[in-house]
Amino acid sequence: MSALTIRLPDDKHQRLKQLARHRGTSVNQLIEEMATLLLAQADLETRFALRAARGQGLQQRGLQLLHKAMQDAG
Repeated sequence: MSALTIRLPDDKHQRLKQLARHRGTSVNQLIEEMATLLLAQADLETRFALRAARGQGLQQRGLQLLHKAMQDAG
């Protein structure tokens, strides 16, 4: 595990300490949870961007398939 030193304004540091105390955890654990959420969000953005790029130019084909499926269901 790596150690990381961050600089925060005093008011944010105090708020994080209060939040950690309220949640029964440590500031370190809060930062770790925030990092996990941020990385998961970045992974999702990448995943959706790749999927969108693969679908470029296929909108008309998708609409045709949807129309056919609706006709077959009806």
